[in-house]
Amino acid sequence: MSVPSVLFVCLGNICRSPLAEGALRAAAERAGIAVTVDSAGTGNWHSGEPPDRRAQAAARRHGTDISGLRARQVRAEDFRRFDYVLALDGQNLRDLAAIAPADATAEVGLLMDFVPGREGSSVADPYYGEDADFDVTWGDVSAAAEALVARIGRRG
Repeated sequence: MSVPSVLFVCLGNICRSPLAEGALRAAAERAGIAVTVDSAGTGNWHSGEPPDRRAQAAARRHGTDISGLRARQVRAEDFRRFDYVLALDGQNLRDLAAIAPADATAEVGLLMDFVPGREGSSVADPYYGEDADFDVTWGDVSAAAEALVARIGRRG
């Protein structure tokens, strides 16, 4: 069986999606589950940049290093390469639906749909907020990462 793969997508790929990538890597490692994880943005204006310093700090506070990640834009092949392409909010989900190629094989959805009681909700964008907002985002993506690991683990 192949290693499950997940792509997280937000707008610029410097806050929410790299935090989600880091949270899933950490959750999978704790669970002893192999998973391929990446993140991207629907926009390209941050391509090549590391995550926002506040996102890096929030991840570090929770024992995860995301400093080596670099922003990139979603590509058509991502919809064939990954098992899951998960948007962090409704607008990015709509954007993904608009750009998905006809031969897409990935399950495209909203990240918080994996968290019972949070279906249909967005991960708040902390970009214009304070450090505490990045911790709230970390809490959301961590809860979703744990739920994803549980789902992947059940599928074996």
